[in-house]
Amino acid sequence: MEFLVLIIVPLIVGMYAQMRVSSAYQTYSEKASRNGLTGRDAAEAVLRAAGINDVRIIQIPGRLTDHYNPSTKELALSVENYRGTSLAAIGVAAHEAGHAVQHKQQYAPLNLRMGLVPITNFASQLLPFVMLGGFFLFHSITTIYVAIAIYLVLTVFQLVTLPVEFDASRRAKKYLAGLGIIEPSEEKGVSEMLGAAAFTYVAAFVSSLGWLLYLLAMANNDRR
Repeated sequence: MEFLVLIIVPLIVGMYAQMRVSSAYQTYSEKASRNGLTGRDAAEAVLRAAGINDVRIIQIPGRLTDHYNPSTKELALSVENYRGTSLAAIGVAAHEAGHAVQHKQQYAPLNLRMGLVPITNFASQLLPFVMLGGFFLFHSITTIYVAIAIYLVLTVFQLVTLPVEFDASRRAKKYLAGLGIIEPSEEKGVSEMLGAAAFTYVAAFVSSLGWLLYLLAMANNDRR
């Protein structure tokens, strides 16, 4: 029963989140913005309005691979969002520009997430060896405790990520409307698309938390 609640339910939530963001992105990637600006144009406008002139906007391969790298100050947009003029392209680009604005303003949750990146990367690399090479092959309380430590790191990282992502979307919508990049009638579409994308981070947090609670329950049972 614990497995069903703590593992299967988060898995279903994660699958729903992915389907929701894929559906929303597909819908609004087919709706061209009325002003005809590309995603790159939108990101550049947000950066300019925020007084940021040291961030480079680059084009990268893949679909929904868009991200902002604080260490290199590069705002990377996938080809369809870099060149595209859809509401999805503009929304995603403005969202990533929102992260750049956070970086400039030293937004505390972003700084905390950046500080957690090294230990989170280490935990993510260690996880497959612990779960596959240890937990499933030779069950021991020590292995469970190591897995608990890993999932604690991942869960904290996902929790810190939530305000970072929601705030970036809030900033994106504010800039897009304030700069006249989108018209009032287009705000709902951008908001729905960004909301669907944000839900994937909620799903990731729920998944990590589910595994953490499940492992804690296992450790508690082994102590009895």
